[in-house]
Amino acid sequence: MPRIVRFHSTGDAAVLQLDDMPVPDAGPRDVVIDVHAFGLNRAEIMFRRGLYPQYAPVLPSTLGYEASGIVREVGREVIAFKAGDRVATVPSFKMGEYWTYGEVARVPEHAVMALPDALSWAEGAAIWMPYMTVWGAFVEYGKLARGETLVVRAASSSVGVAAMQMGRELGATVIAVTRDESKRDFIARFAPDHIVCAQGAAMADAVLELTHDRGADFVFDPVAGPELAELARATCYHGRLFVYGRLSGEPAPFPVALGLAKGLTVRGY
Repeated sequence: MPRIVRFHSTGDAAVLQLDDMPVPDAGPRDVVIDVHAFGLNRAEIMFRRGLYPQYAPVLPSTLGYEASGIVREVGREVIAFKAGDRVATVPSFKMGEYWTYGEVARVPEHAVMALPDALSWAEGAAIWMPYMTVWGAFVEYGKLARGETLVVRAASSSVGVAAMQMGRELGATVIAVTRDESKRDFIARFAPDHIVCAQGAAMADAVLELTHDRGADFVFDPVAGPELAELARATCYHGRLFVYGRLSGEPAPFPVALGLAKGLTVRGY
């Protein structure tokens, strides 16, 4: 029997265990995959801890959003894939009902994509969460435009790297922000226009200096918390401030008056 990663109580990584389970049956629109690699994401950590904002795990629970592998079986209504296809999964389903952590994964057909031969198993299991997060913010909703100034906070993260790359492709001036000076060399590999190693008021002051006190057109932030006010201060009039995470874990007492005065678009994502 294949081994599937599950947790029987919420908590830190110690609650994860390998359970021997029968190969899952494919529902009518499901795809069962022999997994070659799976991705690790902060969303799964929150889910395992019982802190995922969308829904709570039903214990014992499976987990996982991203994987790559070979199709083992498809449901009777699946038409896009067949056994033997090389595929990757897209994070667009409910964990617990579906999963990727394990030797075998089960996911809905709509969350499966053909994996090009040019991508390794590891690459196929690592690209969807970061790049879809950035695409949604920059293209689908935020309309990041050529010539605009983009601030990417937590730039050394996987989403931060994707944001720097996509920002450059879209023609933005990219300001990469990290609080850790030791990450500067890694961030520099992705060629942002500027690197800021600071947090709090110093971070906002640096962005304002680089933009000649105008502020950035677009700020992309996974931290939130009390420093959200400083990011707002560093955003230009009618700018866009996207919050796609809450790494801080602290409340974000955003000053409404400042947001209204600057005409900001503030979106949780």
